[in-house]
Amino acid sequence: MQPSSLILASLSPRRRDLLRQIGLKFHIIPSAVNETIMDEVGPSEHVRILAERKARDVALRFPSGIFLGADTIVVIDGEILTKPASEDEAVRMLQRLSGQRHEVFTGFSLLEMPQWRIVTEYERTEVWFRKLSTDEILAYVASGSPMDKAGGYGIQDDFGAVFVQRIDGDFYNVVGLPLAHFYCTYMQFIKSGPSASEGEV
Repeated sequence: MQPSSLILASLSPRRRDLLRQIGLKFHIIPSAVNETIMDEVGPSEHVRILAERKARDVALRFPSGIFLGADTIVVIDGEILTKPASEDEAVRMLQRLSGQRHEVFTGFSLLEMPQWRIVTEYERTEVWFRKLSTDEILAYVASGSPMDKAGGYGIQDDFGAVFVQRIDGDFYNVVGLPLAHFYCTYMQFIKSGPSASEGEV
C-alpha cells in the first residue's frame, strides 16, 4: 500500500457504497473492536470514541496509510440504540420508533500512519417515523434487513424508506456516513498532511 492509501475499517456495505459514490479508492479491512462503552457518555462522544477505536485497531496492523473508522447509533428519549442482537429486539426497537422522533449520530475518524495524525468528527440528524403496523414491522424483521443496522432499520431499504416521514439534517448520515461533512474533512486532511505529496488516493 502507498502511504496515502485509504483503508475503511468496516465491512458496512453502506459505507463502502457511499465512498465509491464520491469516487474514492480504498481498501476494506474491518476492525475487531468491542463496541461496548463502559463509561456513560453522550451520543456524540459515544460515536466519536468508537470511530476512533476502530481506526486505531486497524492502523496498528500497518506501517502506513489513512484509516477511516465510523460508528452510527440511533437515540430516542436519551437511550442509545445500536444493532439489534435478535429479531425480537429488532421488533421492540421498531415498535419504539414507530410514530416518534429520534436522532441518528454518526462519528468518523481519520487516522494517518505512521504520523499518528488524527481527526474525529460527528454528525447528527433528526428523523420522524410514521406510525407502523405490527404486520409491517414483522415483515421487515423477517426480511433480515434490520439485523446489521443501528436502530433496526435502514433508510435506504425498500421498507425502511417508507417508514420515514421526514428528516432534518444529512440523509447520508442516517445511511451511515455524512458525505458532505466527511468529504470536506477528508480533503482538508490529505491536503494538510505529509501524504499530500504522495499523490491522490
